[in-house]
Amino acid sequence: MKSYHAAAVAVLAAVIVSPALADEELRALANDLFDPIPLTTPDLPNNIITRDRVDLGAMLFFDPRMSRSGLFSCQSCHNVGLGGVDGLETSIGHGWQAGPRNSPTVYNAVFNIAQFWDGRAEDLAAQAMGPVVAGVEMNNTPDRLLETLNSMEEYVQAFEAAFPGEDDPVTFENFARAIEAFEATLITPNAPFDQFLNGADALNEQEIRGLNAFIDQGCAGCHAGVNMGGEAYYPFGLVLRPGGDVLPEGDRGRFQVTETASDDYVFRASPLRNIELTAPYFHSGVVWSLEEAVAVMGVSQLGAYLNDEEVEDIAAFLRSLTGEIPEVVHPTLPVSTDATPRPEPM
Repeated sequence: MKSYHAAAVAVLAAVIVSPALADEELRALANDLFDPIPLTTPDLPNNIITRDRVDLGAMLFFDPRMSRSGLFSCQSCHNVGLGGVDGLETSIGHGWQAGPRNSPTVYNAVFNIAQFWDGRAEDLAAQAMGPVVAGVEMNNTPDRLLETLNSMEEYVQAFEAAFPGEDDPVTFENFARAIEAFEATLITPNAPFDQFLNGADALNEQEIRGLNAFIDQGCAGCHAGVNMGGEAYYPFGLVLRPGGDVLPEGDRGRFQVTETASDDYVFRASPLRNIELTAPYFHSGVVWSLEEAVAVMGVSQLGAYLNDEEVEDIAAFLRSLTGEIPEVVHPTLPVSTDATPRPEPM
């Protein structure tokens, strides 16, 4: 098996081009490297997207009673009005604890190879289960969550409609599948860059320069595909490891999942869609400027000390990745009953 370094070098070598490509040549190359966000919700390999399932998933996504304290919901860390993130360095959870990593955006997460920075959840359903039981997040248990859901007839009926024919549809697994179905609808198509890929003259001169630089410098070696990243894992510091202010020494990335030496300080390449909406950046959440993030990545991942114009051009291109944010209506949630577990103090 190739090392991460060797594999990345091979990919980068394949995409190095002249920074002065004509628009149509650049468009053709870009279409080889990237894919536009589709206009319709993608199919899920292990789930069925129906109106009832999506509606139930939306209720569960927004309901803070899924947490032990009754304060935290999926929306708390993945705010659909804030680019699918919470705008914090690291998220706040049960007991007002700060979590260890920055919250990735929920928008377009369906296109990622796996979920979380270290890829420990294979899909959105697996990811939906994690925060519920994490002590630093919702601090709940599957049994208590099911007790909450079963205490409200409207939820029971919604599960029966979403999972027809099942003897007991109110399960932790179906809870996760419903959230996955809802989150799969949170896609942001028709960004200016998508329009460019589809043949429109949708990028200005600076954005074109930025796209050329993005490819020429080798950024596309890790940030390609439909989500401009999220498809593979790479060391943070492929060429030069950042300092402890950007890369905390205690967070060893994917190594904590696989316990494999080659995965030390390895993370899933961050998707770049809607990146201008999702500051602060990196898993540590310590960089608030998109231009600074570009400069840090140039040095640490490519060994390239980008000049100010290159940084500004690439950042301008990255802002062209902001798509059409879907309008999400906050659902009306079922009313608690006497049987609903009461919120517990933190």
